[in-house]
Formats: sequence, C-alpha cells, structure tokens
Amino acid sequence: MNRLITTTAVAVALFGLTAAAQAQDAGSQECGRIRIASMNWASAEVMAAIDQFILKNGYGCDAEIVSGDTMPTFTSMTEKGEPDVAPEVFVNQFREQVDQAVADKRIEYGAKVLRDGSEEGFWIPQYIADGHPDIVKLSDAFEHPELFPAPEDPSKGAVYNCPSGWGCQIMVGNFFKAYDGEDQGFTLVDTGSAAGLDGSIAKAYESKTGWLGYYWSPTAIIGRYPMKKLQFDVAFDAAEWKSCTTQPDCADPKRNAWTPAEVYTLITPRLEKESGPAVEYLKTRSWGNDVVNKVLAWKDENQATGEDTALHFLETRDDVWTDWVPAEVADKVKAAL
Repeated sequence: MNRLITTTAVAVALFGLTAAAQAQDAGSQECGRIRIASMNWASAEVMAAIDQFILKNGYGCDAEIVSGDTMPTFTSMTEKGEPDVAPEVFVNQFREQVDQAVADKRIEYGAKVLRDGSEEGFWIPQYIADGHPDIVKLSDAFEHPELFPAPEDPSKGAVYNCPSGWGCQIMVGNFFKAYDGEDQGFTLVDTGSAAGLDGSIAKAYESKTGWLGYYWSPTAIIGRYPMKKLQFDVAFDAAEWKSCTTQPDCADPKRNAWTPAEVYTLITPRLEKESGPAVEYLKTRSWGNDVVNKVLAWKDENQATGEDTALHFLETRDDVWTDWVPAEVADKVKAAL
C-alpha cells in the first residue's frame, strides 16, 4: 500500500510539473506570430533584426522577418493588416496619410524609433569645427571658401551636392543660390553617385582638408568620420519649402532649413490587441543617432548582415537595449545570446 501511495504521489507530482511546463510554454506563446518588415536601408534592416531576436527570445513570439519598403509596406498594413510591424518609417514623407490611417484605426503608432529623427543638412568635419569654433551656422561656412578648397580649383571653395537623381540635389542647389554661393567664392560639386559623395568625405579625412556639403544621419559615414552638422540661419518655412526650395526651376530661392524627419515604428491594430507586453516593447524602444551611427559604421566596416549587426549590438550595448525591456526579458535575451 505504501509503495502504491508513493508511486501515485510521484505520478501526480510529475503530471503537475508537466502541466505547469505546458502552461508556461503556452503563456510564452501568447505573443503569437509577428511579421516584421525589414526595409531596404541599413538602420531599418538592423532594427528589424534586433526586434526579431528580442521578441522571439525575450517574449516568446513567433517572430518572422519579411521584406519591405516604405509605401508598399504601409499600403499592405493598412489594407491587409500585414505585416504586423514596420520598425522604421519616415512619416514626414506622407504624414497626412499615416494620421488618417491612425484615425481610421487601420494602423497604430509605435515608438519614435529614431529618437533624434533623421538629420539632414550641411556638415563639416569635426576637426574643422574644432579649429574654427566661429563656424556654427551655414552662413559662417560660406564666409570661408579658403577652408573648403574645391578639388579642381583650390582657389575656390566647394559645396558637395547630392548625386544626380536624388531629390536633395534640387534642394542643395537652391540653398547654394539662396546663400549666394558663387558670389561668395564657391562652386557646387556634382558627386556623381552615393559612392562619390562618401568618397569625397573619406578623401578629406585622409588629407585633413576642409569639406562642406550635404549629408544625413544616422549613417555609417557619420559613424566612421566625426562630422558637425551646421545650424541653419532661419527657421523652417514650409510654404517656401513647397513652393521653391524643392522646385528645380525656382528663380529666387530664399534661405530655409531642413527639419528633422520624424521616424516612427508602425504596428497593426491586431497586434495592438493581441500581443500585450510585446506591443509595449514596440511602443517604447528607441535609440539615438550617436548609437546608430556607430552600429552602422561597424556593419559597414565588417561588411556584416543586418542579423550579424543586431547580434553585435545586443552583445556589446546592453547599456542601451536593457532599458527597453523588463529585467526578466533582458535575462532571457542574454541567455539566448
């Protein structure tokens, strides 16, 4: 009888443990399936891979990466409810459409994933900024053509433009006119391609010469070569931007400014309703451009994939990402690493 009682007790205990384990497994899958759009630029690709790893290993989600691009992904999310997450969307490009979709409950805002936004404008090397602290605004730089010698005629200053076909080429040209660049002793340099633009910065750094031109952040180049973005002399004028700054044939452009592009995560209403703590993560995690620039520089220097770069970030910058999640989730992610 004692043996029967003991055997029965052990069986009950084992059953209880098995049931508890099954319940725990079921609980970990409450997050369900999440499809994450990986956009075709570096910072978005890396964040998608970071999200997948944290959601899968920290929250128990069935997290899957799918290919994406801004407008096709937005359209699919609002019309078909898939994919579930677009980690990095530049909403300024179509803010009215996004806001209307939110009002119609066809999509939801997540976190402001790039805390600083995307910073566009005119940059100079940090060593030039350090040596000439009086150069703070764009107008200050235009007063010193001798600091930014043109490659083909060093007697003139150079402003490096966007490559042909990029929308910013028009804007830079109009800024050049608005600041009387030619009369100030400058020439506008056509960089030809993205590689040409990047190469002009690398060459300036190698020879420690001056460089002035258009660039943006976060990018690998800004992570690799410390640069200072110049302040604009006037506030952003939306009407001027629309009627002239962005127009190729504007006869009399005025000084203007770029505003930081707001960059958000977008999620579907289904995910909002069904995925609990995972959604809280997607609504709070964000990083600064100083961090992103360094991560992208590592990616570029090591010719790494988005997944490789995500793992490198998670392994080396737990001072950043552990603030995004509860302690027990962070422990699970560290264990998975």
